Amino acid sequence: MALLLRSSLLALICIALLSTRCFAADPTVSYDYKLTYITASPLGVPQQVIAVNGQFPGPLLNATTNYNVVVNVINELDEGLLITWPGIQMRRDSWEDGVRGTTCPIRPKRNFTYNFQVKDQIGSFFYYPSLNLQRASGGFGPVVINNREVIPIPFAQPDGDINLLIGDWYTQNHTALRTTLDSGNELGMPDGVLINGKGPFKYNSSVPDGIKYETLNVDPGKTYRFRVHNVGTSTSLNFRIQGHNLLLVETEGRYTSQQNYTSFDIHVGQSYSFLVTMDQNATTDYYVVASARYVNETVWQRVTGVAILHYSNSQGPAAGPLPEAPNDIYNQWSAMNQAKTIRQNTSASGARPNPQGSFHYGQINITDTYILRSLPPVSINGKMRATLNGISFRNPDTPIRLADVHKVKGAYKLDFPTQPMNRPPVVDTSVLNATYKGFVEIILQNNDTRLQSFHMDGYSFFVVGMDWGIWSESNRNGYNNWDAISRSTVEVHPGAWTAVLASLDNVGVWNLRVENLDRWYLGQETYMKIVNPEENGETEFAPPDNVVYCGQLQNLEKDNKSNAGSTMARRTNVFISLAMALSAVFFYNILV
Repeated sequence: MALLLRSSLLALICIALLSTRCFAADPTVSYDYKLTYITASPLGVPQQVIAVNGQFPGPLLNATTNYNVVVNVINELDEGLLITWPGIQMRRDSWEDGVRGTTCPIRPKRNFTYNFQVKDQIGSFFYYPSLNLQRASGGFGPVVINNREVIPIPFAQPDGDINLLIGDWYTQNHTALRTTLDSGNELGMPDGVLINGKGPFKYNSSVPDGIKYETLNVDPGKTYRFRVHNVGTSTSLNFRIQGHNLLLVETEGRYTSQQNYTSFDIHVGQSYSFLVTMDQNATTDYYVVASARYVNETVWQRVTGVAILHYSNSQGPAAGPLPEAPNDIYNQWSAMNQAKTIRQNTSASGARPNPQGSFHYGQINITDTYILRSLPPVSINGKMRATLNGISFRNPDTPIRLADVHKVKGAYKLDFPTQPMNRPPVVDTSVLNATYKGFVEIILQNNDTRLQSFHMDGYSFFVVGMDWGIWSESNRNGYNNWDAISRSTVEVHPGAWTAVLASLDNVGVWNLRVENLDRWYLGQETYMKIVNPEENGETEFAPPDNVVYCGQLQNLEKDNKSNAGSTMARRTNVFISLAMALSAVFFYNILV
C-alpha cells in the first residue's frame, strides 16, 4: 500500500508541474523567453535585431538528460513567430518542434508554452526563430544538455564552459533580406561575422573604430570546453584560436574520437565542442577568429569575426596579423579531409550507460533509399525558388499532423519523390511518406554552386560517406560502417554528395531542410511523415492542450494574448501547481 501511495504521489507531482505532458518524475526546468526588437550596432551601423529577454544573443537554456523543459515564448514582434530546437529530437512529439509544417505561428502579442523532454540526449545545440529569415536578425541562443551524474563524460571535467555563437551578418534586417530574395536577387556577400553578437576586434585599419568585441577571460593552465555554433545565414566559417589547439570532443550530442586541430570548419547550423587548454605564456592576448571559408579571402576580408582570449596574467593586447586560415580553397580533394576525420567515440557512453558504438548501424539492412538533389534556384511561375528533387516546398496553411487529426482534406500531398524526377520544377506541399522503423539511406546530392548544410529534425543520422561527383550504388563500398559520427546537420559540397543512414523510430512529421537561410526561405525543404500503422496512443503524443490553430482550423483557436492579465493567471496557476507538488513531496517524504 505504501508503495502504491508513493507512486501516486510522484504522479501527482508530475501532473501538478506539467499539465499537458507528463514524463514520470524527471526534473523540470522552466524558462520565460520574451522576443522583442531592440536597436544594436554590432558592425557599427544601428539596426533592428531580435532579442530574447532583452539579450542579443539570447540566454542559455541549460538542462540535463531526460529533464522536462518548459519554455514560455512571448511574441512581441510584429509578425508570426516559432522557436525551433535543432538536434533536440522531441521523441514522439513533433508538435513541439517549432517549424511551420508542424506548428501554427505564435501571433504577435501572444504566447505559446513549449513543453518537451530531452529524452536520452546530451550535448551542444542552439535554438532560433524558424520563420521567414528571422534568424538573420537574431533570436538565437545556446542549449546545453548535461550528462547525468551517473554517466561520466569521456574526458576530465573542464574548468569552465564557454559558449560561442558565430555567424555571418548583414547590416540589413531579415525583412529587408526577404525583399531582396523576393525580388529574385541573391543576398550577396555578408557585411561581417559576429561572435556572441559582437563585431570584430580592431585587428587592422579595415575595422571601424568603436566596434564592441567579445572578450573571453581565462586563467592560465586551465582547460575550458568551447561550445561553438554557426548560427549564421549562409556562410561556412573556419574557427581558430591563435597559438592554441582545439581538441574535438563532441558534436550535436555525440562524443567524438578525440583529435587536435589548429583550425576547424563549422558550417551553417552545426555545433561542436572543443577542449582548449590555456598553455601559452600570455605575453599578449590571443585572437579568436571565425572567417569565411571556401571564398577568395582578399575579396571577403570583411567577413571575419575576431574576439579576444584574455589570460588573467596577460602582459598586453593582441597584435599583429591574424592566424592564417587553411589555404586549400582551390584544392577540392582536400576540402573534405577534415570532415572525414570526425568519428564517434565508440567506447564512450552518451546519454545512456551503454557505449555509443553498441548500435551496429553498419550491420542493418537498408529498407529504403532517398536521393535528394538540390539545384541552383530557378524561376517558377515568375518567382525565384529553390528545390529538392524539382519541388519547391510551399508551407501548408494547416500544419500537416494537425490536418490529419482533424481530417482536413487537401492540406498536403504524400507524394514527394524518392529520387530526382525528369520534369519541370513545381511549387507544392509535397511530403515524403516514410516507413516507421525503416532503416533509410539518404543521399544528399548537391548540384548547386554553393556549399550547403542539411538538417533533419527528430533524428540524428550516421554520416557514412561523402565524395565529389554523382552518387552511385558502387559508392556504398566506401561507406564507414563502423564509427561514423551520428549528428543532425551535415555539409554537402557543391558538385558532391553526402550519404547518411537513419533509423526511423520516432513517429511524427519531421522537417528535412537546408540550413542556409536563403535557400530554405526559397523552398528547399520537405517533411517526412512517419506514422505507426498500429498506433494506439502509445507511440505518438496527441496535440498539446495549448495547440495553436490556423488555416482551415482557425475557428478553433483560443484567445491566449500575452497581456498582464493572462501572465498573472499563468503565474497563479504555477503557484497552485507548485503548492500541489510541495504537498505531494511532503507526504511522500513521510511515507519514505
